[in-house]
Amino acid sequence: MASMRDIKRRKGSIQSTQQITKAMKLVSTVKLQRTKQRALNSKAYFSYMYSTIQSIMSKAGTINHSYVTGNESDTKAVIVISGNRGLAGGYNSNVIKLITKGELKKEDLIMYTIGKKGREAFSRHGYVLADDYSHMIEAPDYVDAMRLSAVLLNQYRKGEIGEIYLAYTAFKNTVSHVPTLMKLLPVDQDAIIADETDSKYDVPMNFEPAEEEALELIIPKYVASIIYGAMIEAVASENGARMQAMDSATSNAEEMIDKLTLQYNRARQGSITQELTEIIAGAQAIS
Repeated sequence: MASMRDIKRRKGSIQSTQQITKAMKLVSTVKLQRTKQRALNSKAYFSYMYSTIQSIMSKAGTINHSYVTGNESDTKAVIVISGNRGLAGGYNSNVIKLITKGELKKEDLIMYTIGKKGREAFSRHGYVLADDYSHMIEAPDYVDAMRLSAVLLNQYRKGEIGEIYLAYTAFKNTVSHVPTLMKLLPVDQDAIIADETDSKYDVPMNFEPAEEEALELIIPKYVASIIYGAMIEAVASENGARMQAMDSATSNAEEMIDKLTLQYNRARQGSITQELTEIIAGAQAIS
């Protein structure tokens, strides 16, 4: 059985840790309120941008453009949005598992990581890494999303990459965050929105100007908007996950403190009983 000194030292250590987890929970709660509202405000645009592009492509007929038909490259670019810090439960590991335990082959991938945790994990697993974009997740900005989009689309046009994917954590609500893998390019014409397939308005779409020129205007905005929206949702999800993790850690610390308090009281009671026994035994020996 541990001594009273050991129990007291361990209890003090856990109490110190509990103070830290409480503070981190409060900070995450404040950040969550701010980022949650931003994510909810942008979610409608984020969702409709994706569904609109899918709808346009599904009604456009046969378009001979690499954004739709793809190119001959087998290399796949994957944008993975994670956090720069840990202590957020399974937030980082869940989005990383989408790739490491998914169907995409490691040898075909080049990783564009937004977040240090994702970059460190893929480096350990031996994936090919592009430039570091971790700074973008600290304060998501549409300009940063446009720059990354321009880099990817330039490589796509050159035939250096054949497909573009996006892995991020979608924000549903405070306690629900869903790791999501989305294919950005080439646009999947089979992904037609269910409520539009039987619509009486489901007619072929005509473009003005020509299809290629229209796509050159639409697709860059589409890719940049999706990346930006994913970053905003990812930040809200990270703060929500961290708040839950710190809340659980605080509760666990409280349970451990209660158990150690009980152990300390038992040890103290045992020590007092032993001292009384020794005193009584000594008194009887003298008499």
